[in-house]
Amino acid sequence: MVRMVRPAVVAALFFLLTFPARLRASPAPPGTDEAAGGLAPILHYIASDWDVLTRSMSQCDSIVDPKLPEAAVLYLPAEFPEPAAVKKLEQDCKVHVMRLPDVIEHPGQIDVSKISPHGLLYLPEKYVVPGGRFNEMYGWDSYFILLGLVRDRRLDLARGIVENFLFEIEHYGTVLNANRTYYLSRSQPPFLTSMILAVYQAEKASGHDDRPWLERAYAVAAKDYGNWIQEPHLAGHTGLSRYYDYGDTPAPEGLQDETGYYRQVAGYFLVHPQLAATYVVEQGSTQGAGAGYTVQVCGAATTTERPACDTSGTIKLTEDYYRGDRSMRESGFDVSFRFGPYGAATHHYAPVCLNSLLYKTEKDLENMSRILGKASEAAKWRERETARRARINRYLWDAQRGMFFDYNFETSTRSNYEYVTTFYPLWAGLASPEQARAVAGHLKVFERPGGLVTSPKQTGGQWDFPYGWAPLQVLAVDGLRHYGYNQDASRVSLEFLSTVAQNFRREGTIREKYNVVTRSSEAQVTAGYQINVVGFGWTNGVFLQLLHELPKDMVDSLAKEQDAPLPPLTSQDSLPETLYRFHARDLHLVMKPSVPETSVRFRVSIDRHERHIQGAR
Repeated sequence: MVRMVRPAVVAALFFLLTFPARLRASPAPPGTDEAAGGLAPILHYIASDWDVLTRSMSQCDSIVDPKLPEAAVLYLPAEFPEPAAVKKLEQDCKVHVMRLPDVIEHPGQIDVSKISPHGLLYLPEKYVVPGGRFNEMYGWDSYFILLGLVRDRRLDLARGIVENFLFEIEHYGTVLNANRTYYLSRSQPPFLTSMILAVYQAEKASGHDDRPWLERAYAVAAKDYGNWIQEPHLAGHTGLSRYYDYGDTPAPEGLQDETGYYRQVAGYFLVHPQLAATYVVEQGSTQGAGAGYTVQVCGAATTTERPACDTSGTIKLTEDYYRGDRSMRESGFDVSFRFGPYGAATHHYAPVCLNSLLYKTEKDLENMSRILGKASEAAKWRERETARRARINRYLWDAQRGMFFDYNFETSTRSNYEYVTTFYPLWAGLASPEQARAVAGHLKVFERPGGLVTSPKQTGGQWDFPYGWAPLQVLAVDGLRHYGYNQDASRVSLEFLSTVAQNFRREGTIREKYNVVTRSSEAQVTAGYQINVVGFGWTNGVFLQLLHELPKDMVDSLAKEQDAPLPPLTSQDSLPETLYRFHARDLHLVMKPSVPETSVRFRVSIDRHERHIQGAR
């Protein structure tokens, strides 16, 4: 058995006290009786939660970062004049205002590791945060939040979010992972054009056809698109794109908010020599980065006496690992083993999700250019989307298995890791009818009682089994509807909506993810941060979107379900053969019974913090 002793994690009590979410809920919207049954309570929660989760540069709580211990700092672009609202914020909230060291024209221009202290990046308009530890405006979260805002007719807030992304591109080089300085080295999955069109079409439907705004948004979005089709975001020889973070050191939010994560990764690699050969080096190597770990080899414990140990060296994780880790965070799927254990090889893959989103971006830009009367530009966008579709079919489509898979361009091999992103090409409209039929036929790989599971593999990562996430539900459901699989789409929608509503009745809140096997909010995540965050922006938005698309008889059925007695929680599925399980202070690696009884114990220490983990196999 491997036993790794981890330090206690200090709770972020200040942040919890700063955000008593339900205490600040706004009054019920007109026509909603909070005391009524059915879906009224959860719809009231969502409607009021938009205001609870709204931030701006006039609010003191916008600056707080629960992921880092530093005092509140607000950064302005180097060339940007200080707005009056910021001067007032500085006075009222005792916020320290600083400027970025350089004018940013493209991502990766600033060495983020040299910014100290880290802080919030200024945005001109109000925005909605996910909730909890995520107290900033996120790239792909905002698309799903925006879907809900449009459904709730909060168009000014939705448009303001898009304006903020245009500001980010113009002043910070790209749509950022989120508006913190430590995110200046990466973006997130590209949904900007989908957001622009959602706002434009909603405003047009309400009688306001703002072509000048669309033209400006089109130009800025086209500029940001360019970041994805040039180095370093090109996926080798494929002509496709990849996720890529410009940094190759530990992610700052991982050091503070995911205590012990990198130690856990180092321990895993040590007992998997084929991975250690790539991702672990001796301290002193020019390829190493981050903290050092002291490795001790100990005899197997056979009595209560402490076994003898010998120090065998000090190791570090490689720069290539940290690049992969950061790129995994750009993908949004942190943590999953989809791109190798702990996402270490993310930057070596052409992913299904990213390239489907870029196809959709190209399609959207073609659509915008036609609306704006730019026929020649529309033709160029059509050429680009046609070329990308051909490359996706060549590298990412597996005709024998009937699903789309990521492609490792370093090894020239297609992954066999089944992942719910196989539905992205349906959502983007790039799949052929035959491909859509094959993918829909594999729905059973992912469908569980509470909706679609992210993958059928249990790794301890929150973006693998048994968790289901709101964004992936709506993308898959809309993809199925796009090709006429409405019955499947409605069934999956109802499963997930019912899960969210059922847990809302138990807890009075909405979560970032759900265990779709047990239809509960339980989260036994062991890779990355372990809490199941409440709020929650994108789940709120997706709930409204899925509900809007659901047939009336199913909506009525869901409403009636809310007035029935709550069912008991189901028991958790049996644990896999190998699983990391966290306890209050310990991390145990439980191996298959077939592992030989002779064993070696490792003790790993993180030098600069004088903390240690110990283990045995």
